[in-house]
Parts: sequence; C-alpha cells; structure tokens
Amino acid sequence: MKLLSQYFIRGLLAALPLGVTIYLLYLFLTGTEEFAMWWLRPLLGDFYLPGLGLAIGIGIIVLLGFLISQPRVRRLLSFIELPFTNLPVVKSIYSSLKNFADYFTPNSTQVAQQVVILRMPGQELEIVGLITRQNLASLPQGFMPGDRVAVYLPMGYMIGGYTVFVPRTWVTPIDMSVEEVMRSSLFAWMARNEPPQS
Repeated sequence: MKLLSQYFIRGLLAALPLGVTIYLLYLFLTGTEEFAMWWLRPLLGDFYLPGLGLAIGIGIIVLLGFLISQPRVRRLLSFIELPFTNLPVVKSIYSSLKNFADYFTPNSTQVAQQVVILRMPGQELEIVGLITRQNLASLPQGFMPGDRVAVYLPMGYMIGGYTVFVPRTWVTPIDMSVEEVMRSSLFAWMARNEPPQS
C-alpha cells in the first residue's frame, strides 16, 4: 500500500505541471476562439477558419506589448493605475507585482539581468540569486558603504524571496537565464538536469 501511494504521488507530481499548462492553454484557446467568433460573426457570417481566434489572441498580445512601449500610452496607463496605487492594501500588492513584472520586461535602459551564485567568505554554502541593483548609491543613509549589490534570492514554490545587500566580491555570475532560475526555484531545484549525450 505504501508503494502504491508513492507511485501515486510521483505520478501526480509528474502530471500536475503538464495538466496545469494544458488547462491554461485550453482556456486561452477557447477564450480567443469565442471572442473571435463573437467579433467576426457579424462581418463574415457563417464563414470561420479554425485557429483564427488564436491568431487574433496572439495579435492582441503583441499589439498590447507595442502600445505599452509607447510613452503616451504609458502616461495614459498611469492615470488608469491611480485607483490601484492609492488604495492601502491594493497598493502594496499591485505595486509589488508591477515592479516584479517590470524587472523581467526587456528594456534597453535597464541594467542587464544577471544570475549569480552568492558565496559568503569562509562558508561552503552557495545560493543562486538575481542581481536586482548594481549600484546602491541612491539608497537612503544607513546602508553599509562600499562596492555592494542587491541580490534577490527566490524561495521555492514562489512563496516569496529575500533581497540581500552584499559586497560585489561575494557574487559570481553563472551561465543561466533568469527564466531557468525562476523555473528551477519554483520546484526547489528538484528537477534533474540530464547530462549531455555523447
């Protein structure tokens, strides 16, 4: 019985990420197809191509990305955001999510995102993190002086993380993308990296 429960849990953990991904894709596809049919039915009548909703959905997302890259649209969005940035509890949640999303948004004016290993001198502990700030000069007084960086340390299962301010000599860049680190952190680095086949 114990062996069966172990197999069940392993099977569930294997199927869950795939199932959630498929379900979200299904919701996106059905939603865009229904929207396309509602929008185009008055224009095209009974004529409809399967997959047209998906094409329209992708087009809307690309158009949205283009629009919010324009300065005038960003100014308009700042007015739309006013209710979310002024309500006490909503402000904290919205601002945190927006700042987090902005960090992963490609932006030529932003410092390149850098994945590092943090090693404290005299310790064999290694922590993977993301440099979120290369220069601490603009922070208020009270922080330790010197050449220091801010490093975000994501926690497993995306329940949060810590930002630590450490000397630059404590961090070593590694060849991983931000997406790989966040994906690995999501499941506490339990995924196995298969060695390359010779």
